[in-house]
Amino acid sequence: MASKAATPTADSGPISPSPSGAAQLDSGEDFEVLDGTEEEEEGDDDDLSELPPLEDLGTAQNEGPTEPQPTTSEETGPSSPLQEEWMDILGNGLLRKKILVAAPPGAERPSKGQDVTVQLKVSLEDGGTQVEKQPSLTFTLGDCDFLQALDLSVQLMNVGETALIIADAKYCYGSHGRSPAIPPNSTLHLEVALQTAMDGPDLELLSGRERVALADRKRECGNAHYQRADFVLAANSYDLALKVISANSKVDVSPEEEAELLELKVKCLNNLAASQLKLDHYSAALNSCSLALSHQPDNIKALFRKGKVLAQQGEYAEAIPILRAALKLEPSNKTIHAELSKLVKKHAAQRHTETAMYKKMLGTAGASGLPAKGPAKGPRSIPWKWLFGATAVALGGVALSVVIAARN
Repeated sequence: MASKAATPTADSGPISPSPSGAAQLDSGEDFEVLDGTEEEEEGDDDDLSELPPLEDLGTAQNEGPTEPQPTTSEETGPSSPLQEEWMDILGNGLLRKKILVAAPPGAERPSKGQDVTVQLKVSLEDGGTQVEKQPSLTFTLGDCDFLQALDLSVQLMNVGETALIIADAKYCYGSHGRSPAIPPNSTLHLEVALQTAMDGPDLELLSGRERVALADRKRECGNAHYQRADFVLAANSYDLALKVISANSKVDVSPEEEAELLELKVKCLNNLAASQLKLDHYSAALNSCSLALSHQPDNIKALFRKGKVLAQQGEYAEAIPILRAALKLEPSNKTIHAELSKLVKKHAAQRHTETAMYKKMLGTAGASGLPAKGPAKGPRSIPWKWLFGATAVALGGVALSVVIAARN
């Protein structure tokens, strides 16, 4: 299973945001918490093709860095012989690894997709204050369930090895930190002991209850990434949850479990759309919203986000009816009211601009700056005024002749 975090000890912080933070993602109260890929057909491997690539190891995934760059820490100093013990994992000096206890001979290195269990201690770089301790933390390698620094480093460890990892905030809790223990932009020291590595479960053989539990853990991982504004990893976790939900099953699933999986699927699609909106991937977000609405046409969050996506694309005429439908379902929602009012004004301004442009185009089409010329006259053409006068005289003569003849 993935991301089965052990309960933190008294001197450690939680490994994910508090339940209240996660609840905001799925509640109907605050749409602004989540402003905004497609659930792929089975067998597709590029579910996140429209998302930026995750930080990865390149060739280090299987062979380790081709030329590890030795670096120094504050403890060793630039001239210390210990500097050769440090491995620069990504080649940028921001993620370094040093072996503290070597693995026994013949120990294997875990591979992506396996469930690994580690013992973890996390300390701040300044003063070495311990902020987290996990005696047994299990996660799926390669899924970035917890910290990206941990995921990347464990791929270069052997079972039984203990290593010290110095990780820049970019690969940990970023610019948000984790209140109150970890300040923003904190470089962390991770002491990691790799205990076991086992193949992950066969999704087709999971029971309905196991499938729900695994997908929900992936969703919670996505919520944790979202709360610290790592929207790429959040989208990745939601996509993994959708894969678990949509995988074929060789075991019977009860109607109640099917309903629970469907509800979970809609939540993941909604949160995936929110992450894609944050990444400005409007086409992918629109598709996620449409998939959610195909299962629950009256889902207010999906309607709201679909309206926002269309508005971001300038499709106000399409967005306004969708937001009105959402408002009809929840008339007291102030966020929908505000968004709808804003779009109506933008749409009116857009139509005014388009009308002015069309008038300008039509007005200049026949105006050359010169007076319009009348029809060309032929060499024998007769002015219409003369023709009218001659006709009137002729008719008058005929009438006079009739009157004289009548008197005689």
